[in-house]
Amino acid sequence: MAFDRIAIIGLGLLGGSIGLAVHDHLPGTMTTGYDADPATRARARERGLVQTVFDSAADAVRNAQLVILCVPVGAMGAAAAEIAPALPADAVVSDVGSSKQSVARALAAALPANAVIPAHPVAGTERSGPDAGFASLFQQRWCIVTPPDGADPAKVAALSAFWEALGAQVEVMDPAHHDLVLAVTSHLPHLIAYTIVGTADDLEGVTQSEVIKYSAGGFRDFTRIAASDPTMWRDVFLSNKDAVLDMLQRFTEDLTALQRAIRVGDGDKLFDHFARTRDIRRSIIEEGQDDARPDFGRSDHGS
Repeated sequence: MAFDRIAIIGLGLLGGSIGLAVHDHLPGTMTTGYDADPATRARARERGLVQTVFDSAADAVRNAQLVILCVPVGAMGAAAAEIAPALPADAVVSDVGSSKQSVARALAAALPANAVIPAHPVAGTERSGPDAGFASLFQQRWCIVTPPDGADPAKVAALSAFWEALGAQVEVMDPAHHDLVLAVTSHLPHLIAYTIVGTADDLEGVTQSEVIKYSAGGFRDFTRIAASDPTMWRDVFLSNKDAVLDMLQRFTEDLTALQRAIRVGDGDKLFDHFARTRDIRRSIIEEGQDDARPDFGRSDHGS
């Protein structure tokens, strides 16, 4: 099976990028969309993020074969309930949320009669809103599909094929395992970045001008992460709190060990740790998930 009619609910960075990527890679596919913000809907029409922007979520999904919810994870349940009365019985409902267990529960509760197959394209930038999207966002990035038990294999395959058509590499994964992996690779790094930038802002001995002036060091890259959408990340931490707290505890223990090594002058321990973690950076480059340029491979889009 293939999806010829796709509805996108939420027309910010991810929703807009999906619409543009469908336009480029699946030109025969009809796209509709909706966003709760009237200004976003107007800008989405101007940019042509989807073929038709509706003024209600129900109208946007009325004839859809695939509905993708691109709203903060804390709003998934409400968005699903809003579209439920107009949703075709055979439509597949998916999402782009960064935590999967909580989203799966919310969508299943709101749409018990529909096929719900959550997914997470591991792609994005620090930018948000309808001007942030671009068609190549998913190229050579991973999309993790997390079907529930008993999901129709044909529909899982169709959703996977959809993401592959947009340029993504697809991995099928258990929702709980996804949340643990993303707690390490995405959620904890964002929490650390928000903390470091906040700490620098709070320091009385460092002026704001000095923070900006010398940010060409590592601090600059933390600020890029910390510029991400605050609503989205608030919801991510609350929805995946168990895995995040587990990883935060492990990180705290490792940080304490490094703190002790610095205090006692254990240079060997520091060198061994830094050498091991440098190898991880090299592996990321070898996997094609970034490159070795000094700007960390960031394009003008910030991808």
